[in-house]
Amino acid sequence: MAFWPAISPRPAARIAASEGPILILQDTTEFIYSRAQPGKIGFTKTINAGRYKAGQPNVLTLCGVLMHSSLAVTLTGTPLGLTAVKFWTRTKFKGTLALKRHINPTRVPIETKESYRWLENLRQSIALVGAAERCVHVGDRESDIYELYCTAQDLGTSFLVRVQTNRLTERTADAVPHDPAHRVFAQLAAAPWAGRHRITVDQDETTCLQVKFAAIRTLPPVGKQ
Repeated sequence: MAFWPAISPRPAARIAASEGPILILQDTTEFIYSRAQPGKIGFTKTINAGRYKAGQPNVLTLCGVLMHSSLAVTLTGTPLGLTAVKFWTRTKFKGTLALKRHINPTRVPIETKESYRWLENLRQSIALVGAAERCVHVGDRESDIYELYCTAQDLGTSFLVRVQTNRLTERTADAVPHDPAHRVFAQLAAAPWAGRHRITVDQDETTCLQVKFAAIRTLPPVGKQ
């Protein structure tokens, strides 16, 4: 796996000229190519393309490049440019799923994982913006990383992440061990509704979101304690 950083200094001027919080949208994109010599470009992943007539699985390795980028936008949706971007390819696919069954992924140092790109982009974006308190880093479920939360707190920046892990929360000394009530999803479900927010989808269509929030102190994964 190889990473290639690339960024232009121009977004910094646009951000400096803007006012208020800046949303930093992080996501990963795949560029898939068809080449006679795919090894010269690299690979992104393997897919199951059905089975051969004899019954064996037809597994294809896709030629391409992955890009993880951070796009700065204003609260009204005006794009200001990329604040961080990385390109890379993958070289190892066989046995990775089997390895996860034998090793707790949370015990593997984040610096050795591909997901470390989320933390690197966060730091690089803050360095370009020049004001950590202005940044709100937005990511999907893949960015639900405990180390990312710790890094954001240490740097004094904010984040908005779509949570996928039902993490343990702090509990009193007399609490029942492994009580499902002491997890993020249960505590958020018990919080009262704070209100509604209507969003315009099309010119003549709107949708209504019910909003709730709660201050919850989570515990680190077992492998990080």
